Amino acid sequence: MTDGDERARDEYDRDRGGYEWTGARRRAGRWALAGCTVAVAALLAGLPWAARGRLPDRLATHWSGGAAPDGSMPLWQASPFPAGIWLLIALALSVRWRRSWPAARPWRAIALAPTAAVLVGAQASVVRANLDRTDWHEAREPALGVVLPLALAVVAGVVAWWLTTRTGSTPPAAPTPALNLPEGERLVWFSRTANPWLQLLAALTGLIAAGALVALVAGLASTTVLVPLCVVCATVSLTGALSSSVQAKVSEAGLEVSFGPLGWPARHWSPTAVESARAEHRQPSQVGGWGYRLSGLGTTVMLRAGDCLVIRPRGRRTDFAVSVDDAERGAALLNALRSRD
Repeated sequence: MTDGDERARDEYDRDRGGYEWTGARRRAGRWALAGCTVAVAALLAGLPWAARGRLPDRLATHWSGGAAPDGSMPLWQASPFPAGIWLLIALALSVRWRRSWPAARPWRAIALAPTAAVLVGAQASVVRANLDRTDWHEAREPALGVVLPLALAVVAGVVAWWLTTRTGSTPPAAPTPALNLPEGERLVWFSRTANPWLQLLAALTGLIAAGALVALVAGLASTTVLVPLCVVCATVSLTGALSSSVQAKVSEAGLEVSFGPLGWPARHWSPTAVESARAEHRQPSQVGGWGYRLSGLGTTVMLRAGDCLVIRPRGRRTDFAVSVDDAERGAALLNALRSRD
């Protein structure tokens, strides 16, 4: 084997983890897009049926700037109509019309998120306007009929843009480090781990919180029931999202461990702040479970059983560990940087 072949193989080994991570991330994104599409369609179709006992036979669905409505639909039509529009839009934006187009595009999520927010907000406003009316002519355009969908669209668009652009690039992988690093050469090691069960929990509780918020806006139940449900589910969803994935990066700046899809919050140790680094095999039973755990072994970010990158911060008696792939290489690079500094 020639020197060129060896270098090519080493470069492939360094980058392979990044390619695998990108492929898994794309598959997860497609499943998430499909799940959210179905959930939004079910919410749009289910809102009128959930309040059908308090709605007239026909629902006021259109206002031309005045207080009185000028258009209506029967319940069986007002329920699936926005859901059908949503499914058609999602299908049009998700199908690869040409083989040359990439399979996943960030702009699809950026376009679908505000569209879903507008449709859900409009449907909630329609249900709210017709609630407890005996005839659709008595319905009045809600005060937030236009403001609420637009506000939800702006928030959804910003969140989708932040998520897709913040985590859209493939991080660099590090070469195998040596104990004596070449002077002036910069090396970087990166690894990421996610727990799909915690991500599923965060997604489900987030959908419940969103549904409770929409039901609260539509006036389908009392605030004494929906407000606690929304707060609890939103808290669980946020906590699950932050603790369901972790990213570890070793560079000349030291070790940086960031949490969640946005890479925040994050912890950082400079090379001189690390007394030692090693790779160690750990099980959830050893540290007390999954997630961010405190035990006799110190602090452990446990998302899957197996190798962990373990450091002993200088001046501390306990370790910090994070369960990531290729932990041995990350520990070796961190030790080399620490020795050189």
